[in-house]
Amino acid sequence: MADPAPGSLPEVRAVRAGQVRHALAGARRVAVLDDDPTGTQTVRGLPVLTRWGVADIRWALRQRTAGFFVLTNTRSLSPGAAAARDREVAGACLAAAREEGVEIAFASRSDSTLRGHFPLETDVISEVSAAHGEPVDGIVLAPAFIDAGRLTVGGVHWVRGRGTLTPAGESEFARDATFGYRSSRLAEWVEEKSAGRIGRDQVTELTLDAIRRGTTETLRARLASLRGGAVLAVDAADDNDLRAVVLAVLAAERTGSRLVYRVGPSFVRSRVGQEAMPPVGDAELASLVEAGAHGLVVVGSHVALTSRQLRRLAQRRAFAGVELDVGTLMDEARAEDHVRDAVAAATAALPGALVVLSTSRTLVTGTDEAASLEIARRVSAALSRAVGAIVASRRPAYVVAKGGITSADVATRALGIDRAWVRGSLLPGIVSLWEAADGPAAGLPYVVFAGNVGDDGSLADVIDRLEPARAPGAHVTSGA
Repeated sequence: MADPAPGSLPEVRAVRAGQVRHALAGARRVAVLDDDPTGTQTVRGLPVLTRWGVADIRWALRQRTAGFFVLTNTRSLSPGAAAARDREVAGACLAAAREEGVEIAFASRSDSTLRGHFPLETDVISEVSAAHGEPVDGIVLAPAFIDAGRLTVGGVHWVRGRGTLTPAGESEFARDATFGYRSSRLAEWVEEKSAGRIGRDQVTELTLDAIRRGTTETLRARLASLRGGAVLAVDAADDNDLRAVVLAVLAAERTGSRLVYRVGPSFVRSRVGQEAMPPVGDAELASLVEAGAHGLVVVGSHVALTSRQLRRLAQRRAFAGVELDVGTLMDEARAEDHVRDAVAAATAALPGALVVLSTSRTLVTGTDEAASLEIARRVSAALSRAVGAIVASRRPAYVVAKGGITSADVATRALGIDRAWVRGSLLPGIVSLWEAADGPAAGLPYVVFAGNVGDDGSLADVIDRLEPARAPGAHVTSGA
């Protein structure tokens, strides 16, 4: 399967983010149910909730932003638990929207390398919407993550790595112990993940040719024709492609269509009227990072890219490494002492050095998908207990969490973040910086770093931005 060569594609049709912002007037607010925290890495200035009571969602709706995130963390859950959580969150969102007198649309944000509970999550959202008198007409499937090189061309999803594009089904992510798959063509992937319930012939492909040569009205008509939860698989190789589709989505919704979006991070950015923005500036970063102690990096992700990033960080910068051995964590008789020893070592090191708390790099899997997911949950819970104890004993200048499940558990279990704001990215289009709105982590910069993004040097690049920001000289006031 040959790479999609840029010269062979139709010319990009320019669609500005300002056009989308104009079209957002009176549009449905988008509730982004994020199956791990990394979906925020392409946006800024949006609320993030890790609780989903009606009062919390009403708070988010009152911020008057185009949308908000709810961290469901369902990628770390079994299918049954994920369905139950999605049902609870979707119901609370619809109840809050009714009380606030607004309409909402749902985005089920998941992994741009196609890992996650699909079609389960869009099925549940559709069921809840129908139960509230709002039946869903269609599912917009747009997993592209432009900044990270995850593109869809000709119905095939591609993953960039080390300078080349690989069909997603041939990438390391397709061999995931929990969410593995074989298909690279989205229509075939839908058939595979639905165990044949949704045949590939039931998935409509919206090609780059249709997007770039069409108009908002022609695309709107395609979307408006969807019925009964039919799936529309969207090509995207550029943010302009997604903005063109979003304009059509908004137009279709204005004329009565009800759509659920199953998407990667780039679609969310387009749907809220934002464009790719530069990372958070050094001055703003220095105002957020605390002077004094060094930072704490927490690594749970086991993908090969994360392991290479750790090696590159070690080559570039000295740090105190503290490892939690996965085999020991699985031994109930030794696990707690092992965590306690790791906490003591990290706490002792923080005043004088960057600390990297990581799991052992050999991936341990179970006998099946459920067993592998249970191992991942137990390891992430141990990491979170360790981080909570470290931060309580010695507050670091910042916390970086590497890996989706890891970053969700650290945010909620270790740092007690309930409501937060996305402040922006630390690298172009990737690696999200949060600031807690309240609670024990208020004022502590929290960096959400997906396991599968960036290049080998990206983790070191992020630390190279954060460590200087914690130095006393970086905190000189404007009047000094």
